[in-house]
Amino acid sequence: MARLRHPAPIGEVRTEAALRAALCDIEAIRSWASAAEAKIVSELRSVSSLPEASIAEATRSTISAASRTRERSVTLEHAEGFEGALVSGAIVTGHVDELTRAAKRLDHEAQRDELFERSATLLADAERSTVEQFRATLAQEVKSIQRDDGMGRLERQKRATTMSSWTDTDGMWNLRARFDPLTGVRLSSAIRRAVDALFAEQAPPTCPGDPVEKQEHLGALALARLIEGDRTVVRAGTAEFVAVIDVDQPNGNGEPTVDWGIPVEVPMRVVAELVDTRQATATAVVVRHGVVVYAPGEMNLGRGARHASRDQRRALRALYRTCAVPGCATHFDRCKIHHIVWWSNGGLTDLENLLPVCVHHHHEIHDSGWGVRLGPQRRLTITLPDGTVMTAGPPSRLAG
Repeated sequence: MARLRHPAPIGEVRTEAALRAALCDIEAIRSWASAAEAKIVSELRSVSSLPEASIAEATRSTISAASRTRERSVTLEHAEGFEGALVSGAIVTGHVDELTRAAKRLDHEAQRDELFERSATLLADAERSTVEQFRATLAQEVKSIQRDDGMGRLERQKRATTMSSWTDTDGMWNLRARFDPLTGVRLSSAIRRAVDALFAEQAPPTCPGDPVEKQEHLGALALARLIEGDRTVVRAGTAEFVAVIDVDQPNGNGEPTVDWGIPVEVPMRVVAELVDTRQATATAVVVRHGVVVYAPGEMNLGRGARHASRDQRRALRALYRTCAVPGCATHFDRCKIHHIVWWSNGGLTDLENLLPVCVHHHHEIHDSGWGVRLGPQRRLTITLPDGTVMTAGPPSRLAG
């Protein structure tokens, strides 16, 4: 630090070694500052409705630069050891940004988890590599993960299946379980079908009013009926896989990219076997420029139904992985379907008037005066009460 604060006396020329040492000091300070910034941004994400806007305003940067800062903080949360190495100066910010970009090149959350599980090996490589060399290493890791096709990971997940139960202080019996993704798809399908069979006509009087809490309550009741062997409940039957075909995203072979649209990673060869043996069905949804070109079922229900149908939710899930509000990571399945033109104001339950938003942002829209508008290609504009404007879109499941 002394070399940085106090330049050489007049007439004295510092040696190349001294100047290089000063540059190393500067880079170490940058690395420490990046780690500290990531820590602050991590906390900001939990308290700010629009963290990118807050970052951009505080740092006088663009939304795009703020988004990269947010992504860096997420990477440091997942990549064990990288934050400490950044603080100590063992690696530089560029190493973390390359890891972020590598994770974004992977197609599924499970593949990104696989990359971060290799953090110890990756960190050791980063500490002895330039940023460019580390980029080449990550490229090989990404290819390795994609080549595996997930079969090795699926076997490990099957061995890690577990369940536990306990009674809490309220006297409620709790159940916690972890299943491999293939079993998870089957169980999820069974519970969803049981909910449809039991509660399609009328919800029980114990049902909460909040839509998300309602689905969780009905799911728990349906699971209990399945375990009890209720003969009136429709059994699991076939699981459904939704193939999202994005004609804007080539796969490198001149063909559209296909995302199977499931919240867990199931190897494609397993999906193919299930479809071939009629243990599962595959449904296609085609999207282009952020718009659903084709989806099975009726997409426009008008005033005939207040809540989005299963077909409409499937189509919206093809467009959005998460809450539509920029920077919000709440998974689609935890979101409410919001009417852009409110139902109470005559809004229609048509696909072009529907948007997935998490419970928190749904409250902000209805109770805090947030203005929401969808433009062509579902470009989203959010206007806050203080005049701040946030834009996003077109949506893409393949981004981020």
